[in-house]
Amino acid sequence: MLAILSALIPTFALIVLGFILRQRKFLPDAFWPGAEKLTYYVTFPALLFSNTARADLGSLPLAGIATAMLGTVFICTVLILIAKPVLKVFNPAFSSLFQGAIRPNTYIGLAVAAALLGEAGLTVTALCVALVVPTVNVLSVLACAHWGDNDRTPGAVSLLRDVLRNPLLMACVLGIGINMTGFGLPPVLGPFLEVLGRAALPIGLLAVGAGLDLSAARRAGGPVGFSTLGKLVISPAIAAGLCLLLGLPQVELAAVVLYAGLPCSASAFVLARLMGGDAPMMASIITVHTLVAIVSIPILAVLLHVV
Repeated sequence: MLAILSALIPTFALIVLGFILRQRKFLPDAFWPGAEKLTYYVTFPALLFSNTARADLGSLPLAGIATAMLGTVFICTVLILIAKPVLKVFNPAFSSLFQGAIRPNTYIGLAVAAALLGEAGLTVTALCVALVVPTVNVLSVLACAHWGDNDRTPGAVSLLRDVLRNPLLMACVLGIGINMTGFGLPPVLGPFLEVLGRAALPIGLLAVGAGLDLSAARRAGGPVGFSTLGKLVISPAIAAGLCLLLGLPQVELAAVVLYAGLPCSASAFVLARLMGGDAPMMASIITVHTLVAIVSIPILAVLLHVV
C-alpha cells in the first residue's frame, strides 16, 4: 500500500497544485487554455507516438486487450441506456450522464500507468487510447445529438473527420505504423520526441487540476453520484471480469482495469456545451469523478497488486 501511494501521490499532487495555482491566480487565466492546447496537440501526441513506435507490440495479446477494453465500453453503454428510465432526468442531463459513463481522462490514465506499471503499462495504456478515444467520441457525439438540446445531426462524414483529427489517436496510429515497419525512430527524432513527451504528464495534470470546479461539485446530486459509482467502480469491475475471462497477463489486466476506472475527461464539458447537453451537470460529473478518483485509483491498484 505504501509503495502504491508513493507512486501515485506525485500524480495527484500535480492535480492539486494546478487547482491551487488557478485559484490563487498565480498565473493569468489565459495561460491554462494555452497549456491545454499544448498538451493536447504537442506533448501528449509526442509521448504516445514515441512510446508506441518503440514498444514490443508483438509480445502483447492485442486481441485480448481490444476485446476487454471495447467490451467494457459497450457494456457500460448498454447499462447507462437501461438505467435511463430509473434516473428520471431530462434528455440534456442524460446526454451528460452518458458521457460520464464512458469517457476516460487520458491524461490521468497515462500518468497512473507510468507511475505504477512502467514502460510496459504505458504501452498497453497507449493501445487503450487508440481503441477507446475514437469509440467514445463517436458514441458521445451521437448521444448529444440525440438527447441534447440542439438542432445538429452529425453525418457519417462529419463524425469520421472529427475522429481522424484527434491528435492522440493519430499519434498512436502513426506510432504503431512506424513500429510495424521495423525501422524504428531516426536517431535525432527519437530523442527529441522522448524529451518533448516528458512535458506531457506534468502540464496535462496541472491543467486537469486547474479545470476543477468545486462549486459545481457542491451542486452534485443523485445522478452525479450514480455516474461516479458507475465510472469508478462498475466499469473497472466489468473490465476485470473480461480480462480474467480472456486470461490476460497481470500487467495487461492492470492497465486495462485502471484505464476503465478513470474519471471522466474534461473534453466532455466542451461537447456538452456545444451540443446542448447539461453543461453544469457535466462540470459536476468531471469534478466529482476526479476528486473521488484520488481515493478509488489507489484502491484499485491495491486490489490489482500492481506494486
